[in-house]
Amino acid sequence: QVQLVESGGGLVQAGGSLRLSCAASGRPFSTYGVGWFRQAPGKEREFVAATVWNGVLVSYNDSVKGRFTISRDNAKNTVYLQMNSLKPEDTAVYYCAARTSRGTWSEGALYDYWGQGTQVTVSS
Repeated sequence: QVQLVESGGGLVQAGGSLRLSCAASGRPFSTYGVGWFRQAPGKEREFVAATVWNGVLVSYNDSVKGRFTISRDNAKNTVYLQMNSLKPEDTAVYYCAARTSRGTWSEGALYDYWGQGTQVTVSS
């Protein structure tokens, strides 16, 4: 089993920055990689970014490329999402998720473990 806990959300003005953290416990390295998703009110869940525990593979949604950066600290079993140049449309609950399989990073159904989410609100 793997447990995921997100933190770092909050209220920020447009153009500002936040760094989200996803702390993994249990058997995090039994998973292949970790992704970030978000869900805004009334909208479907959306893939944001993903990375693997071992290697350099990363993937981003086009809407966040150049603004968001995913990284990891294996020693701390933690994955980060640095979010810069935030826009009001980035407002959502952000979730991290871990998966044991390879495949399409943006497919949420392929992730095995999910955190409880952290709210990010960007004011205009």
